[in-house]
Amino acid sequence: MEYTRLGRSGLSVSRLVLGTMNFGSRTSEEDSGAVMDHAHEHGINFFDTANSYGAQQGEGLTEQILGRWFAQGGGRREKTVLATKVYLPMGDRPNERGLSALHIRRAVDASLKRLQTDYIDLYQMHHIDRDTPWEEIWEAFSVLRQQGKVLYFGSSNFAGWHIALAQEAARSRHFLGLVSEQSIYNLMSRWAELEVLPAARHYGLGVIPWSPLHGGVLSGVLRKQREGLTGRSGSGLWAAAFAEQREAVEAYEKLCAELGEDPAHVGLAWLLAQDGVTGPIVGPRTVEQLDGTLRALEITLDHDTLAKLDKTFPPPAPNGAKPAPEAYAW
Repeated sequence: MEYTRLGRSGLSVSRLVLGTMNFGSRTSEEDSGAVMDHAHEHGINFFDTANSYGAQQGEGLTEQILGRWFAQGGGRREKTVLATKVYLPMGDRPNERGLSALHIRRAVDASLKRLQTDYIDLYQMHHIDRDTPWEEIWEAFSVLRQQGKVLYFGSSNFAGWHIALAQEAARSRHFLGLVSEQSIYNLMSRWAELEVLPAARHYGLGVIPWSPLHGGVLSGVLRKQREGLTGRSGSGLWAAAFAEQREAVEAYEKLCAELGEDPAHVGLAWLLAQDGVTGPIVGPRTVEQLDGTLRALEITLDHDTLAKLDKTFPPPAPNGAKPAPEAYAW
């Protein structure tokens, strides 16, 4: 396994991040435990979850599954860099959502109880809260760090200017601020390159891409269709994305075949080659799927292949190979 620092922090994390969103909904607790054990066996130490993950609102089922797995001992918690999130509704009352100091205090205590641990390594804001001032948010977070309940803080789904606002507010308090941003980023969704990635690099945030295969569209969807297999890419948002870029997906799968590599592995390898990316989140439902993702760490994409991928899935602006504002100006 390869490791890197999480942003400008001194924390070492694996270059593949184990996503747990399927645990408790699409993956049984027994199978979830097997996947996590297998991840440790391969050196994956960075696990991502959220208090909102699970079948029912407010139950935090996925966190509970992790907590019971940690409780089995064997150094499971000590070997894990644990990341969870706060923001989404955990109930119907008005103060059971968002990033108010009240909700943050209640949410972190509830997550700690479900996770059966006394601290969280990385506490991430699941979304920007436009109604809560940064002074309140950083005050609440500084208390959590003083109490030893949280070590590092991160964001998710932030725009580049949100990152700047957060970091400048933290700087005014002489606080470390954010060390990571979790953003949708993949070959088919490259908007993060305009503002989010430049802002993250400037402020020293590690970027953690979610949906690295665009809901499965980049995992060989055409081949799977020929083989009679289906997945998330066959419905909803991902189906629309596939329909819009079918020709590009065809060219992509042809290029992967020429390379002799699985499309899913190439998609992950491309992300690992991007400046500022800490590691993509992989969400395997089975041990076998987890094993498959490890191949991405062994693939080195040369300049010619990267250029072909840029041609197949162009950056989001005519001059998109450059950072903003040159990407859309001069």
